Amino acid sequence: MTRAKYRNPVPTVDVILEMHDGRILLIDRKNPPLGWALPGGFIDHGESCEAAAVREAAEETGLDVILTHQLGTYSDPSRDPRQHTITTVFIAQPADETVPRAGDDAAAIGLFAPHDIPWDALCFDHERILRDHLHRSTSCR
Repeated sequence: MTRAKYRNPVPTVDVILEMHDGRILLIDRKNPPLGWALPGGFIDHGESCEAAAVREAAEETGLDVILTHQLGTYSDPSRDPRQHTITTVFIAQPADETVPRAGDDAAAIGLFAPHDIPWDALCFDHERILRDHLHRSTSCR
């Protein structure tokens, strides 16, 4: 009996990091695909989505974060040009007043007011994610 080989999407996390002053933190990626992105990355084996989100935020921004809630799951097979991924997106705030610094996959850090987000320079499906977040944020006020 031959065993079928299955190809499954890879689980990832992304973090919308809302700073205390209302700006959103984005990283300028140092590896392809290049551009601005939400902090995030791959979930390690044996790691929860929540733990991965906190870890990835710390690795890429130098910040300890507090996850406030989950925005949703995004699974379009074309969302990442490298491979089929499924991301769980969390909203977070910095745990303290530490100044963010670029680390890991981040070449630089950018803090953007919602009206200043570089929409045409975002990677992956992060434009859709951020627009969903901003739409939900303003419709809940």
